[in-house]
Amino acid sequence: MANVYDVKAADLVQKAAGMLKEKIKKPEYVDFVKSGAGKERPPEDPDFWYVRSASILRQVYLNGPIGVSKLRIRYGNRKAHTVHRKHMVPAGGSIIRNSFKQLEEAKLIKRTPSGRVITPAGKAFLDKISKEIVGN
Repeated sequence: MANVYDVKAADLVQKAAGMLKEKIKKPEYVDFVKSGAGKERPPEDPDFWYVRSASILRQVYLNGPIGVSKLRIRYGNRKAHTVHRKHMVPAGGSIIRNSFKQLEEAKLIKRTPSGRVITPAGKAFLDKISKEIVGN
């Protein structure tokens, strides 16, 4: 039986993003805000919210229990300064936090005192997608 470890991350995230469109709703502000201080412009991909949520779901599956601060570092990037060297800047926390809330409402992850963990429904959701990818 195939699981998340057996497929490429990009394939899994793209397929899961398409299926998450039925389960979660994109907030209105996402089209107008940057995803972090290290970015110059908002994301151009119209499906950014679903792709990021699918990626967060995969990270919770692989590294759970995990919280917002660890994911801010995971999705952060280097900020180019004018005079001195580039430095790592964490991603914005509100996109991650709101994605967590929507994934919790969809019963794909749950909150514990040590961080968010994947639910059996969330694990089955990602394993089903992995099985479809391996089968094709």
